Amino acid sequence: MITLRHASERGHANHGWLDSFHSFSFADYYDPAHMGYSSLRVINEDRVQPGMGFGTHGHRDMEIVSYVLDGALEHKDSMGTGSVIVPGDVQRMSAGRGVMHSEFNASRERVVHFLQIWIEPATRGLAPSYEQANVPSQAKRGRLALIAGPAGSGAAVTIHQDAKLYATLLDGEERVQHALAPGRRAYVHVARGSVRVNGTPLTHGDAAKLDGEPTITLDRGDAAEVLLFDLP
Repeated sequence: MITLRHASERGHANHGWLDSFHSFSFADYYDPAHMGYSSLRVINEDRVQPGMGFGTHGHRDMEIVSYVLDGALEHKDSMGTGSVIVPGDVQRMSAGRGVMHSEFNASRERVVHFLQIWIEPATRGLAPSYEQANVPSQAKRGRLALIAGPAGSGAAVTIHQDAKLYATLLDGEERVQHALAPGRRAYVHVARGSVRVNGTPLTHGDAAKLDGEPTITLDRGDAAEVLLFDLP
């Protein structure tokens, strides 16, 4: 079964310095029909104006993955980590018992456009930790690159949940397939461009929940950048 979540149905908040679309209930956007999907709790598509950002604030018991589409995002946290992530990078912060952090647009000229993803951990009260890796475009071009997954999965960064996050770039005749094990479900989010998911066309910001589908096929991409979540 495939259930579509069109971009126009998402929650939206424009604060001037921040323009944000919420795939699931978040902050002032509440929709009991969209509280998350399996262990996937948040996908926010954020655009932050130059020099602006999220001041120091706290999180706990959440796996937070940031994926930059354009621009540069500067991160600082109470673990002493400081970094700038750019397109091709994936960042994972495990909030665990509690962590404070800030996120700012590292540029004074360009908007930063990124996805912030929250995944509920399998275990609460973990020690906070941080990880960052670069996944080059060629690793995603016409193939599924495992950018986040549990320990031992070979993912670019490790999350504390039995979930896997893949990224792919698709154009023209490029096509990828992913087999779902029995009892697993998937969530596909189109970060940019357009693509078909099991024959159903989706465009930027659209998503699809897939349950009981043994295989997921992504094809007919047009400048598409797509995230695929394999979830318990």
